[in-house]
Amino acid sequence: MNRLLLVFLSLILVFVSGCEENNSQSKKNENTESASEKNSNPLVRWKMAAAFPSSLVVLGETGIKFTEKIDEVSGSSIKIKYFEPNALVPPLEIFDAVSSGSIDAGWSSPGYWAGKIPALQFFTTFPFGPAPGEYFAWLRYGGGNEIFRELYHEHNIHPIHCIATSPEASGWFRKEIKTVEDLKGLKMRFFGLGAKVMEKLGVSTQLLAGGDIYPALELGTIDATEFSMPAIDIALGFNDIADHYYFPGWHQPTSLGELIINLDKWNSLSSQQRAQIEVTCGEMLLDSLANSEAIQPPAIKKLDELGVQIHKWSPEMIALFEEKWLEVVEEESEKNEEFSRVWNSVKKFRTSYARWRDLGYLK
Repeated sequence: MNRLLLVFLSLILVFVSGCEENNSQSKKNENTESASEKNSNPLVRWKMAAAFPSSLVVLGETGIKFTEKIDEVSGSSIKIKYFEPNALVPPLEIFDAVSSGSIDAGWSSPGYWAGKIPALQFFTTFPFGPAPGEYFAWLRYGGGNEIFRELYHEHNIHPIHCIATSPEASGWFRKEIKTVEDLKGLKMRFFGLGAKVMEKLGVSTQLLAGGDIYPALELGTIDATEFSMPAIDIALGFNDIADHYYFPGWHQPTSLGELIINLDKWNSLSSQQRAQIEVTCGEMLLDSLANSEAIQPPAIKKLDELGVQIHKWSPEMIALFEEKWLEVVEEESEKNEEFSRVWNSVKKFRTSYARWRDLGYLK
């Protein structure tokens, strides 16, 4: 009896010992796998040059949100520092700095690089262009993103759309614009392909970064300007100098901003980290679009209180802008093969989309 009991107890000890050994080995394997997974994600510490001040609603604000969210999503394996305009490089030099690798990333707009790659303007906005839903559809399912990445990769840059904003205003003028004759001879800050439309109407245009517009307007270097939507334009103080504010922003019905990353730095990330950045930018697209819509009603109310004279272009002026736009886009397509390729892609998608837009949406 005692011998049987001893044998039984011995078997129990062997079993327990085996279980503890297996548990220990299991925990060791888990720790090894955890360490392996962690080691597959290199620690990233990037400097990001911004074209917009961090204090600027939506444009800069979203950049700060992005740096905070990517830190959280990545478990702090990706830390990106937002540098104010001119802290690392001037806003209009971000492209070259990211391309060369002298800075890791940029927070900007594809339209700023029109002088280098004219076709990139289609990836931020274009006159009489699509609303956000149609825009995203072309980019994600109509071949737009493939061309977007290809154009940048040739310059050692990887791009991701990371900002989306509401329709913009058409511009600030010191005097009322009653006819096209009132535009002739004006010096105006203007962005993107819309600038070429204005030039056809006798306006002398130039592209200025956001922080340079107010002093140029104040000093009379320019007579008029467009920049963004009401909430942002008020923040920049344009209403202190110009009294007449025009809508709608036919030149920017939707605007998209970008995160651009040195391609070598992008390729050095793990697949998990690349996915984390892409998903975070997807969230920023949604957040910035929702935010830019939500802040416009109080901004319009404030404009009224400040006595700003708000105007809507007449149907005749809108028709004239569109007529000149169609001339511009065909002329630019003849000059540049890449530009023509993107325009044809956009045009084909929008043509096929048009019937759905007419049937599915209220006018």
